[in-house]
Amino acid sequence: MVARIAARAAQEALNQVAGEPPARLGLGQPRSTATVHQGSARLTVSLDLPYPVDIQRTGDEIRRYVAERVAHLTGLDLDDTAVSVHRLVPDDSLRRERVH
Repeated sequence: MVARIAARAAQEALNQVAGEPPARLGLGQPRSTATVHQGSARLTVSLDLPYPVDIQRTGDEIRRYVAERVAHLTGLDLDDTAVSVHRLVPDDSLRRERVH
């Protein structure tokens, strides 16, 4: 259940970062795992990001949002929240401009 909450929070964060639904940009659904032990949790979130993007800044923003949202909704203390980028998805305009 905690992993599903984290994945949903990552989806919300991506929506804020991208300014529109991630699916419209061709981004896949975020995936998450959670390990819960004695009232605390460790989260790992893997997601796609639109390209171009400042990966470090965006990853930090998403990590903070997910950690705060999961802690608020579950009442758990978060020992660690890791965000990894599964793939970068070019903006549609970049795909159209690409020379083949």
